[in-house]
Amino acid sequence: MTEPGAHDFPVVSSTDVHIGRVVGLRVDDVVMPGGTVARREVVEHLGAVAIAALDDEGSLTLIHQYRHPLRRRIWELPAGLLDADGESPVEAARRELVEEAGLTAARWDTLVDVAASPGFTDEVVRVFLARELSVVDRDPLGHDDEEADLVVRRVPLPEAVRMALAGELVNGATVAGVLAAHAVLTGGLPARAADAPWPDRPTTFAHRIR
Repeated sequence: MTEPGAHDFPVVSSTDVHIGRVVGLRVDDVVMPGGTVARREVVEHLGAVAIAALDDEGSLTLIHQYRHPLRRRIWELPAGLLDADGESPVEAARRELVEEAGLTAARWDTLVDVAASPGFTDEVVRVFLARELSVVDRDPLGHDDEEADLVVRRVPLPEAVRMALAGELVNGATVAGVLAAHAVLTGGLPARAADAPWPDRPTTFAHRIR
């Protein structure tokens, strides 16, 4: 047996169970440190971006959106999939901010990268901080899914923090983004560049479908 922290966890076989539009499911047979082989179910994901858009008054843009797995509407940061060929994460964030909130931003920084649930999925969300905002037209009639039902609200950043701590925000990237934005804006902590390296960005599922 190798020393703790030195095992490579090699995959000896992999079986595709489902390849969908947004996610894939595979089952890997992985060699454990003691030599036994364990099965691990892995949900592959395109990856996503979320945007903490903060205006000059210190208010954050939140959207109220129906999420079918929870069977209810929840408050979230504007967000979207990395589903366009050749589009960088910050370009995807710019597009989603326009589409979901009717906003553009002149200043972009990276706040946090959030692994949604690394025990079973490779989904990672990059949360950006967007500032120096301008309002642009958003066409809600251009959507025929949950986005057609979006409600957009601006919330003072301290109120968003309170919502997170009170359990009124439950989306992982939203909670992390709100708290990180508060740390940067009030605690003097630095944010990373908008094009900062992203070593954990998911790529497996994108390579399957493109």
